[in-house]
Amino acid sequence: MKISKLAQREARQLFRGCQVNGVLDEARVRQAVDLLAEMKPHGYVGILSRLHRLVKLDVAQRTVTVENAVETSPQQAAAIKAGLEKHYGTGLEINFSVNPALIGGLRIQVGSDLYDGTVRTRLEKLQQSF
Repeated sequence: MKISKLAQREARQLFRGCQVNGVLDEARVRQAVDLLAEMKPHGYVGILSRLHRLVKLDVAQRTVTVENAVETSPQQAAAIKAGLEKHYGTGLEINFSVNPALIGGLRIQVGSDLYDGTVRTRLEKLQQSF
């Protein structure tokens, strides 16, 4: 479905209105969607569609997956969190997991950004070079 430029603009304005200090507020999003569904202005389906896409992208950008070959200590977790918040801002949802297949190092994924400093990846790159 093609969304009009007006609907895109209105969705962006709604999205910005749902942010508090640069972080998306779930309650405001729900309130905006409810109000939009109740009022049903011209092109509201397009506005809702675009708003959904913007919210989905924002949630993906704020979701962080940190994989480590061993259990991450609280000091390491705090240092990783501080570094990520310095680079990406506050309001991140950070999930730590253990993946022994990595052999060593970290793999951090923030939205579509991937930082891979694992031994496994280095060995695979070394193997491909021969």
